Amino acid sequence: MKKISIIIPAYNEEEALPILYERMKKLMEDMTNYEFEILFVNDGSKDETIEIIKKLREEDERICYVDFSRNFGKEIAMIAGLDYATGDCVIFMDADLQDPPELVPELVKYWEEGYDDVYAKRKSRKGETWLKKFTSSMYYKVLQHLTKVEIQRDTGDFRLLDRRCVNALKKLRESQRNTKSMFSWIGYKKKEVLYDRDPRVAGTTKWNYMKLADLAIDGITSFTTSPLRLSTFIAIPTFMVLFVYFVYVIAKSILIHEAIQAYQAIILLILFFSGIQILLFGIIGEYLGRIFNETKNRPLYLVNEYNGEREMNEEK
Repeated sequence: MKKISIIIPAYNEEEALPILYERMKKLMEDMTNYEFEILFVNDGSKDETIEIIKKLREEDERICYVDFSRNFGKEIAMIAGLDYATGDCVIFMDADLQDPPELVPELVKYWEEGYDDVYAKRKSRKGETWLKKFTSSMYYKVLQHLTKVEIQRDTGDFRLLDRRCVNALKKLRESQRNTKSMFSWIGYKKKEVLYDRDPRVAGTTKWNYMKLADLAIDGITSFTTSPLRLSTFIAIPTFMVLFVYFVYVIAKSILIHEAIQAYQAIILLILFFSGIQILLFGIIGEYLGRIFNETKNRPLYLVNEYNGEREMNEEK
């Protein structure tokens, strides 16, 4: 009997967990020809999330959990889920039930047909603001233009991955992670499944615009060096504009004998080139910061306990 591991990162989801479990329980009862493992990764929750998960495990041994020593973020929680999952395939799912468990049988069906990565693509995004939808669309357009790897648009983390995809992702141990881009980078045979994304069943989103901006920067700087080439792209047209400007100034002064105020030209040039330098230093700083973090070679996360047993945190 094949085993399916469903990985659910959880951060302050005490309100959603009982509803989530009831729907997951029904799913497992309907798919009796598979063995299930529901693996929660508690990302340093400050509410009763871990206590509720422990109670669920007492009732159902298919419930497993990894309890972080503190909050490390969802991207780190996902790689921890891959490290601890034991199934022949894994399915990532959010705890807020915006990813419907009822779609799992369709994901599994395509997996059985030979697809390695069956990802759910959103047809609609209920409960999200117009601004969030617009910025998400623009981000994927920019990311796709900057990287040579094909990025799936309007897809989140809700997907099924075959064991060989899991093993491939476990080899990618960088600390600045963007798992959505990693799914594309590893390749393998992919299949799209369309669905309507539901609003949260309880609680509030943990992704404010600051966190989304950080994730977007990680996605760009982790998978492309195109921003570093920005200096070249800016330098060439800037030189041309500057050359034309000097030709204009010289021609104007010679032909019509009109004096140009020197201080105005100097101020404009200083402001123009200072702005370019600040932009380029910021881009270089982003990459240097990531190099600095990677050279520390710290573990990606520390675990407090796994299924009730205290962890010694040996290197994964």
